[in-house]
Amino acid sequence: MAIVGAGISGLACAYFLQKKGFPALLLEKKERAGGVIQTEVRDGFLFELGPQSFLGTPAVRSLCDDLGLGGQLVQADSSARRYVLSGGRLHRLPMGPPALIRTGLLSPKAKWLLFTEPFRSTQPPESDETVASFVRRKFGETVLENLAAPFVSGVYAGDPEQLSLRSAFPMIFEWEKQFGSVVRGALRSGPKRNGPRPALCSFRKGLATLTDALAAKLGDTCRLGVENLSITRAAQAGNRGWMISLRRGAGPENVLVDGIVFATPTQASATLLADLAAGMSRALFQIRYAPIVLAVMGYRREQIAHPVNGFGFLVGAKEQRQVLGTVWNSSLFPERAPSGMVCMTTFLGGAMHPEVSSLGDSRICEIVGKELGEILGVRGKPVTQVVHRQERAIPQYNVGHSEVLAELNALTKELPGVFLTGNYLRGPSIGACIEEAERTASAVSEYLRSVDQAKQ
Repeated sequence: MAIVGAGISGLACAYFLQKKGFPALLLEKKERAGGVIQTEVRDGFLFELGPQSFLGTPAVRSLCDDLGLGGQLVQADSSARRYVLSGGRLHRLPMGPPALIRTGLLSPKAKWLLFTEPFRSTQPPESDETVASFVRRKFGETVLENLAAPFVSGVYAGDPEQLSLRSAFPMIFEWEKQFGSVVRGALRSGPKRNGPRPALCSFRKGLATLTDALAAKLGDTCRLGVENLSITRAAQAGNRGWMISLRRGAGPENVLVDGIVFATPTQASATLLADLAAGMSRALFQIRYAPIVLAVMGYRREQIAHPVNGFGFLVGAKEQRQVLGTVWNSSLFPERAPSGMVCMTTFLGGAMHPEVSSLGDSRICEIVGKELGEILGVRGKPVTQVVHRQERAIPQYNVGHSEVLAELNALTKELPGVFLTGNYLRGPSIGACIEEAERTASAVSEYLRSVDQAKQ
């Protein structure tokens, strides 16, 4: 068995297969494993150049315990303040009914629509509805501008006018469909009253702790720096399989496998499948990604007027800003900055402003410095900084996404031995990728058992 792509999805899938007794050959083009997860230490600061944290769901915590990483987990304060920039100033995000009553983010009409929603019954339209359309229909324009749009930006870096509700937030879609009310659905479907809610987590030495540990467990089966990879159907001794041709190090190599898991971004998977499965390739090419620019900066504490004592802030839909939001890393987790210093990560680009990713580093730093100065009272240049680009950062679950996935599912069934896993299937979060990788590993192991039986 082979897995192409050593991001979190490929690494986790290979690890789960190894645990089931089916070691897989993991192939990665880059010289490091981890994909978009990348941690860098610079001038005493710990910078995350991809995801900033993850929810400590049961699946993630179980994997961490398996890897012996439980003692390295760090957990953010669940009461850490979150802010939204609206009307030129930061408003604390309301996290409960009393805060909703007091917040200046919402108009009286918006508050009324929120509080009366449980007493109104609606049904979603038959057609695929955008997040923006859903929020307007249920709660009005103000909720869209100051709550929903910033949230969508924070999760998907997406455009609420394009993002599909049933694909991006399937639980909300199901709550309205089953109960006629999002609030009633949340109350009836939520965790048990005494059940713990997943906390926001990281590792003391950064998120790369997880991907490095997975790569170490896989050992020599994780091969980095793979070039010129191509895949063809192959038949040897009556065994129908797949021939992988590649170059690594000194020379070319051919590997015959019973099956392949594609754990790369959709464009890379589509390119590899172009001659092998044209229909699947075309479907994969339909999935779009949003580019993200991260500007990670370290400041002296006295350079910042705002207390930055919380999670960070997101930007409201009507603000004339180029930044999408900022995470205050050193307020969330320990050992992110030297004593007396502050570490923060600012995001730009996304589906709404993809052109920002083409700007030079100096221009990015200029924009971030100016806007953080106006929003947080930041003065002077940072002590240290890194600008990092991810051209294909987050898949966009836009209208029509569910139809593309249904097509991919049908086409995959026509290609025994070919599997897909990744952040475009059930969610872009680290936890969702791990859960999907485990499901894929179970399906692969069943397939390999059937192949072994057929050979006997």
